[in-house]
Order: sequence, then structure tokens, then C-alpha cells
Amino acid sequence: MEFDSGQPIYLQIADLVCDSILRGVWKPGERIPSIRDMASQISVNPNTVVKAYNYLESQKIILNQRGIGFFVSDQGYAHVLRLKQELFISKECPRFFRQMNLVGISWENLQKLYEEFQQNEKETERKSIS
Repeated sequence: MEFDSGQPIYLQIADLVCDSILRGVWKPGERIPSIRDMASQISVNPNTVVKAYNYLESQKIILNQRGIGFFVSDQGYAHVLRLKQELFISKECPRFFRQMNLVGISWENLQKLYEEFQQNEKETERKSIS
């Protein structure tokens, strides 16, 4: 994993776990990699993974079953989705809208581009399933 120096590593690990939950890699009730396994997979100190997992646990995304491991909570997907939506709306949208205005992209053009994007995503998904 390549890390961004602008954000603490433990938060980047938390994002990695959250993205995996949203993509369906780990579903509610499923076990996620142990602290040692995750640290080994992404080449970080296990204490950094502990910090990431503690953060995710405080957000009710994962839960620790002592002696067994960490699992996606029953509401983990919903919590991740809500947090990601809030972050996207508060951080990404304003930046995106400023750039749209700056370069003169209309809503109509944006809608057309988005429809093309969705079509390409569907085609890519169909190809990956085949």
C-alpha cells in the first residue's frame, strides 16, 4: 500500500478497511484480517493497525470479539456508507463544484458525462463477471 503523507497512516488503513466493506470484500458479521496479518499485508507496524482498528471500533464499524478477532459489525456497512457520504458531500462536492465553475462545465454536460461513466462501469462489470 502506498501512503499519502497528508493524512495519518492509521486513518488511511481505516479507509482501506471501509472501502473493502463498501465493495463487499467483508460483509457484516465477517471476520477481517487480524492485526498482525493486516500489518504484514500492508507493511506497517502492528501498533498502527491497532490504532486504525480502535478508531473503526469507536465508529461502530467493526467489533472486537476477544480471543477470536475483529468482525464487521451488523451496521458496519451502513455506518461506513453514512460516513463516506458525509465526507464526500462536505469535502469533495464543494471542490468539484468550484472546478466545474472555473472550467465552465454545465449541469447538462455533467449529466451526459455521468451517464457515459455509468454505462462504462456497467460494461466493465459485465466483462469482469464473464
